[in-house]
Amino acid sequence: MMEDSPFLEAAPVLVPMPAERPYTYAVPAGMRVVPGAIVRVPLGPRQVAGIVWDASVEKVDSRKLRPIEQVFDCPPIDRAMRRFVDWIAQYTLSPPGMVARMLLRAPEAFDPEPWIEGLQRGPMAPDRMTAARSRVLEVAEGGLAWTRSGLAHAAGVSSTVIDGLKAQGVFETVMIPPRPVVAAPDPEYARPALMADQDEAAALLRANVAADVFNVALLDGVTGSGKTEVYFEAVAAALEKGRQVLILLPEIALTHAFLERFQQRFGAKPAEWHSDLPPRMRERVWRQVAEGGVRVVAGARSALFLPFKDLGLIVVDEEHDPAYKQEDRVFYNARDMAVVRGHIGGFPVVLASATPSVESRVNASQGRYSRAVLSSRFAEAALPDLKSIDMRRAPPARGGFLSPVLLDQMRRTLEKQEQSLLFLNRRGYAPLTLCRVCGHRFGCPVCSAWLVEHRFRGQLVCHHCGHNERRPEACPECGTLDHLVACGPGVERIAEEVVTHFPDARAIVLSSDLMGGVRRLRLELEAIANGEADIVIGTQLVAKGHNFPNMTLVGVVDADLGLANGDPRAAERTFQLLSQVTGRAGRTGKKSLGLLQTYQPDHPVMRAIVSGDSEAFYEREIAEREVTGLPPFGRLAGVIVSAASRAEAETHARGLRRAAPQAADIRVLGPAEAPLALLGGRHRFRLLVQGERRADMQGFIRAMLAEGPKQRGSVRVQVDIDPQSFL
Repeated sequence: MMEDSPFLEAAPVLVPMPAERPYTYAVPAGMRVVPGAIVRVPLGPRQVAGIVWDASVEKVDSRKLRPIEQVFDCPPIDRAMRRFVDWIAQYTLSPPGMVARMLLRAPEAFDPEPWIEGLQRGPMAPDRMTAARSRVLEVAEGGLAWTRSGLAHAAGVSSTVIDGLKAQGVFETVMIPPRPVVAAPDPEYARPALMADQDEAAALLRANVAADVFNVALLDGVTGSGKTEVYFEAVAAALEKGRQVLILLPEIALTHAFLERFQQRFGAKPAEWHSDLPPRMRERVWRQVAEGGVRVVAGARSALFLPFKDLGLIVVDEEHDPAYKQEDRVFYNARDMAVVRGHIGGFPVVLASATPSVESRVNASQGRYSRAVLSSRFAEAALPDLKSIDMRRAPPARGGFLSPVLLDQMRRTLEKQEQSLLFLNRRGYAPLTLCRVCGHRFGCPVCSAWLVEHRFRGQLVCHHCGHNERRPEACPECGTLDHLVACGPGVERIAEEVVTHFPDARAIVLSSDLMGGVRRLRLELEAIANGEADIVIGTQLVAKGHNFPNMTLVGVVDADLGLANGDPRAAERTFQLLSQVTGRAGRTGKKSLGLLQTYQPDHPVMRAIVSGDSEAFYEREIAEREVTGLPPFGRLAGVIVSAASRAEAETHARGLRRAAPQAADIRVLGPAEAPLALLGGRHRFRLLVQGERRADMQGFIRAMLAEGPKQRGSVRVQVDIDPQSFL
């Protein structure tokens, strides 16, 4: 079917539900329906929005077909985006309808934005002139249209003054088109002076954009090397060609600082897209992206599914970040899907990170990606000196968690009126609370996880399902009062220890469960950047691209934490996280220090971080992956079976295992009870499918699911291609 050919009698419509194929609807006489059009259709007893798809129309008795109710006055979803939806559905083994659902997240945007009533200077003069009226007329000179409230505010008068002038015919009523959500960025606004290696990297990215074909560039630069300024040059090149740009960020909290930097470079902010955006603003951004009015979007992973009119570049900042993996309904990795989106659309993609993923490094070394390296920090700034603290030789005081070596350095930093950062990737006060008398442990009633104490809130919280309860005074098992003890440290407990040692210091705790949410977090980050805190205690939030000018000491409280699990990416993740955290120090040229508290100072990860020899780490990690056939040299897929009872989940998982086809290049491991065996009241079993790099993993799993037992009762099966989590 040609793009502009209308369907005459019936049309396939993809609806936002777990549908494996489009449904066929009748096209009423006189209605024009094209592929990509967003339509309103009946689905059971309700009306839903769907997308007219490219599939062939099924032969169904026209009398049985329900009609399309309405074609929305909205730009159609272009062919590249429709192919992208089909590709994701095929790759992730998700129903296409659930992928399409992510495109239709702004239902109020399907109709055009209403025009606004405004006022424009007419030919009449007022019957008498006052100071207030004079100010209004002065502001309104030039023939521009104003809103009533906008004109009153600009002139510094009340609305009654405007109403009086309108009644006399001084102002005429006109309709104003909806205003843009952001101003247009100017590629020439503030071009920076780049250093030699930055200029070389920028030239590569500009050349990739100029080529106007699909290519991927890995921008690999140490923390503070100016990666953002470099890829801004690629953004400028795309804007000069009249194309739209998408910049993906891993964390909402990052967006505020990023928006400021973008405005300094281009004279205007990009449009935002993330879950914290008010619904009305989301709808306006969606609509103006579809119409081509919004030129640049900075957003979370879901921004991949915005209906761009003419997308010409995607930048994935902090491309290694696990936050790009979605593990809800449709499991996908936004970094990998961004590359696919670029391939389908025929435009360049930039991946930027100080600690690139092993997959990206291998792709660069094999020539699939070009690679630009920034090996030094911008201007006078130097990388921090990194040292490990052997906790066996310099243990903390009884009941404490901070080594005397770290405390001494914090004291010196305070004396110099500089900032310290303590990093611990554990929220709350303590990861476990137990009774000293009977040994009772507080666990989540619906998850196989311990409740984390949050002392600031007086609550015990499950970090998996959100269950919370008040911290009791007495043990619920034996009834003994005042014998509950917190085991292990969280950031709140470290903050308590800091106050004990440095009572006069200004301390801030940064964590994703901060009261006040994202808004509060942004204010705290600004306060730190402005020097309004002496000691910052934070979780992995602080590892994500923030710039703290006066930060000269970073202490990692438990550097071994990420190494203590069976995740095949544990070494890589720990290296990335600790490198990013220590990279917060010394970004403005002051001498800085990074200290890692560890019980394994000889571990390859610790040695690589302390020595600064990232290349040796990547070489070792890549060699190990190759030997074991792990990604990117092999393929993995997780199959998670969950049910209301353990027996149901296990029986179904074993049935799937028996149904697995014979294949020389693919094997199935399990089923085994998941490490998080109970989650949200559902029992979980996992199968791990491992195959060679060119193995047809999707075909194998599709056959296994088709031949295996049917999902009945409470049983649910979720496929996770390229799993990032093994819990």
